[in-house]
Formats: sequence, structure tokens, C-alpha cells
Amino acid sequence: MDLNMTISDRDVLLVIDVQNDFCTGGALAVPGGEKIVPAVNRIAQKFTNVVLTQDWHPREHVSFAPNHEGKQPFQTIELDYGTQMLWPTHCVQGTAGAEFHRELEVLRANLVVRKGFRHGIDSYSALFENDHKTPTGLLGYLRERELKTVFVAGLALDFCVRFSAEDARAAGFEVAVIENACRGIDLDGSVAATHRSFRERGISVVSLEAFP
Repeated sequence: MDLNMTISDRDVLLVIDVQNDFCTGGALAVPGGEKIVPAVNRIAQKFTNVVLTQDWHPREHVSFAPNHEGKQPFQTIELDYGTQMLWPTHCVQGTAGAEFHRELEVLRANLVVRKGFRHGIDSYSALFENDHKTPTGLLGYLRERELKTVFVAGLALDFCVRFSAEDARAAGFEVAVIENACRGIDLDGSVAATHRSFRERGISVVSLEAFP
């Protein structure tokens, strides 16, 4: 993409999971997660179309390690849809941890997509849950609005940002990840794997400096 990009009404900024539990002091903190908030707010001012996602889990969610006897966070289990990472209990519906970071300018959003609210399936992507077939409704929204390019920012780069970008690209959208408006967890080389995936799939990686 060009160094200085012009944002049009056919572009959308997709802001992934900028919630308290993913920021410093949260139950599943991404290192420096809250530091992206000023960048996200600045970029959002350039867009007519802004979508926020919000992890919204029931307390008995299948992905929570405490719900599996003898299991610890970051171990895995096998479910009907494949291998599932187990996480600390986080972003529980109605809790402070599930709220958006207080400095995030949520009023700029046209839509908030809640994901991961089904007790038996996790949801990294903003478009599909982890079985890769149960839709969140976002894909239909993007198509009905006739949007063309999806810019992605948020948390975490190597999980929910990655899966959202990959699914948007597979659905036929042009996709650009704004790298310095994201932060990663980096489990077992997951950030490097994310960058390889983006190259292979034709997903652009851009910088804040691309937005005049």
C-alpha cells in the first residue's frame, strides 16, 4: 500500500478487543496493550466506518482453564472443532474486565460485535467463531455496506487480530494490519508465524505513519 493512504467511504477500521482484561493489570494482559489506545483513537478519526469487537464470555466458558480440572492456562485441549488453547478467566460478561479501555473513543464506532458468548466454542476472529463456520454477523455487515478494504488494529496481534485479518482476506476483502496499533502475546513464536501468514495470504502490514 502507498506510504500515505487516502481513506475512503469503502474502507473500514476494525478495532479488536481493546478491553481492560487485555491491558496492564487485566486477567489476560497483552504487554503494553493499553499503549495502542491513542494510536487507535487518532486513526479512527480518519474513518467513516469503525467497528469494535468485544470478547464477551460466560463465566463457564469452555476456553477457561479453571473450568477444566487439572488444567493450567496456555495448555491445550481437543474439542469438536480442533485444538483449543486454555486461557485465564477473562472478559466475563458484565464485568469490569470485559469493558472497553476507558480512554478508547467508543462513540466513533458504527457497530460493536460481541464474540465468544457461546459457552462451548471460542471466538478469535471477528468474522467467525473457532469452528471457522459459525458467523458473528460481521461478514454480512461488511458486504451489505459494500465495504472493500479492512484495516485492522487491536489486541492481540498474533491471535484475534491475526484470525480476523485472515478471515477477512479469505472472504475477498483487501486487508491491512496497522502493526504499531497492535500488540502481541507471542506464545512459542506466534508473532513470527503471524507475519509469515500475512505474507503468504497477501495481507498488507502498514504503519501509523501511513496515515497523514
